[in-house]
Amino acid sequence: MRVVERLDVLPPSEEQAYRLLVRMAGAGVDEFAERAGIGPERALTLLEGLRHRGLVTAGPAYRPLPPDVALGEVLLREQEHLETARQMVAALSEEYRSNTRWRSTEHLMEIVVGAPALRERLREMQDSAKQEILWFCRANPIAMQGPENAEETPALTRGVRYRAIYERALLEKPGELQSIVEAVGLGEQARTLPVLPVRLAIADRNLAICPLVPDAARGGGEPSAALIRPCELLDALIALFESYWVRATPLLATSPEEPDRLLLSLLVAGMPDKSIATHLQVSKRTVQRRLDRLMLVAGVDSRAGLAFQAAKRGWL
Repeated sequence: MRVVERLDVLPPSEEQAYRLLVRMAGAGVDEFAERAGIGPERALTLLEGLRHRGLVTAGPAYRPLPPDVALGEVLLREQEHLETARQMVAALSEEYRSNTRWRSTEHLMEIVVGAPALRERLREMQDSAKQEILWFCRANPIAMQGPENAEETPALTRGVRYRAIYERALLEKPGELQSIVEAVGLGEQARTLPVLPVRLAIADRNLAICPLVPDAARGGGEPSAALIRPCELLDALIALFESYWVRATPLLATSPEEPDRLLLSLLVAGMPDKSIATHLQVSKRTVQRRLDRLMLVAGVDSRAGLAFQAAKRGWL
């Protein structure tokens, strides 16, 4: 059995004296003092201290006694203290973990109630964005209409990239398409799909705002939304956006050199001729004539073929 390196229940000087006396198998004061290299008075003090602890016999020849008997009670008390300390540490650790989990949950998600509060959070999110805004724009916005989003233009100007997917029905709302066209002209990347699963805004892949109650269930109550910070849920929302982005149809602004790009975008998006004519501020007959001309250029005789050729030739 390996000898214990240190007896923490003894002062260092008495521990060293006891070890020496064990090696000597017993000694008088003078012999012990000589071996220890100390004076007789100091030797007597150490040996008597060991005797009072029950570790050696009484002089003149002091002999070592088994330490487990004399120190067993001390060790038992130490073990009791250690067990009490262990239980206290375990209780404190559990309380810390419980409180940390709760604080972390609050930190990862915050609930915002009411259209004004939600509008303010959307404003703050765009004002603080540094790299990118991702946006699902559904019909019937609950916090602000597209033309009311005054924060997008300053963000685009300072280099923030916007990628927005618009629900098709939103394009038919008064003023919405014109607002989108203007934003695209400033650098927004816009696409459209017939239906989007949720309303969603994500800034710098670090913060998401997602309304919680579906339109059909909200009724006349206040809208509520979750602010979601970095976690697996945020990762899932980013992946959801990217999956829809791949499938969405681009919406492109027109220019004097390319007057038909928006027309083609709206056609591919599935908007009817009447709605396209309204947004382009032309007659329905003009829309049809322009589409006939584009089909002639593309060498096709159907609008489905025109949409295919437009995508194939990079017209969109």
